[in-house]
Amino acid sequence: MSNAIEIEGLRKVYAGDGRMPEKQALKGLDLTIPTGSIFGLLGPNGAGKSTTINIMAGLVRKTAGRVRIWGFDQDRNPRQSRAAIGVMPQELNLDPFFTPEGALEVQAGLYGVPRRDRRTAEILDLVGLADKADAYARTLSGGMRRRLLLAKALVHHPQILVLDEPTAGVDIELRQMLWRNVRRLNEERGMTIILTTHYLEEAQEMCDEIAIIADGELVIRDKTAALLDRLDGKTMVIVPESPVETIALPEGVELDHRPDGALALTYNRGRVSAEQLLSAVHAAGITIRDVRTEEADLEDVFVSLTHKD
Repeated sequence: MSNAIEIEGLRKVYAGDGRMPEKQALKGLDLTIPTGSIFGLLGPNGAGKSTTINIMAGLVRKTAGRVRIWGFDQDRNPRQSRAAIGVMPQELNLDPFFTPEGALEVQAGLYGVPRRDRRTAEILDLVGLADKADAYARTLSGGMRRRLLLAKALVHHPQILVLDEPTAGVDIELRQMLWRNVRRLNEERGMTIILTTHYLEEAQEMCDEIAIIADGELVIRDKTAALLDRLDGKTMVIVPESPVETIALPEGVELDHRPDGALALTYNRGRVSAEQLLSAVHAAGITIRDVRTEEADLEDVFVSLTHKD
C-alpha cells in the first residue's frame, strides 16, 4: 500500500470541567504518511502532536474523523490497526521489578504473540540490552530504560514504529545507537518510522518528509529538502583582515557584526546576488581574509511557519 497512515478530518475536543475551558486539541487534521518512509511530525508544545499519536495508538478516543492504519479503519478494525503500530513513548513507564526479558515477554503476551513467534533475545540484542536481560529494570540507567522502551514497541512485529521524543535527555552515544537501529529497521525491514522531536537538526538529518502542525492544524507537509528550499534567505559570512564598523550595502541586505569580528550579510537570493555583495565589500576597501556561506536550516523554516506576530 502507498500509505501506512491515512488521517482525515481528525478532531479532538477535551471537555472543560468548570475551572478549565473546553480545548480543541485537533481541528480537522488531514495527514497521510507514506509506507516505508521516515516521517517527522513536528510542532511547538501544545500543537497536538501527542494527541495525534495517542489517537493512532488507540490510547485516546477521537471526537471526529477517520484514521486508517496499515489499511485498517480504526473504528471497524481496532485490533488489527493497533497491532500494526508500535509506540515508544516519551515517558519512562516501566515496571521496576521486571527484567528486560520479562517485560518483553509480558508485552508480547498482551499482544497475543505466540511463544514460537517471539523474538525477545533478538530484540534485546538489537537495542544493546542482551547482557542486561536478567537485570531488574530499576537497576538500569536512564539510557538503558529508553532502549527497553524501544524494545517493548517492537515485540509484536509492527509495520509502523512511532518514536515520541526518543532522544530527549539522552547522551550522544545512545542517540547515535538509536538512530543506527532506526535506519536499520527502515532499510532492512521496510518499517515506517514516525518521529517527533525537538531536535530539529535530528529531523533534518533523519526524515524523508516532515509535517509541521500548530494549534491543532496542519501548517505544512513536504519533502525535507523542499521545506528547506522554501526559505530563500542566505547568509554570507566575511572575515576581514581588520575590524570594520560600517559598510554601504544593497537595499534589503542585513548586516550583523559577530563577536569574532566577522560580518554576516543576510540577503534574499531572488533580489540580491552574491556578486553584488562582494562588489560592495570590495568598494568599501575591505580586504577579505575568509568567506563562507550559510544556508537556512530546518529551525529557520520551523520558526517562520509557526511564529505568531
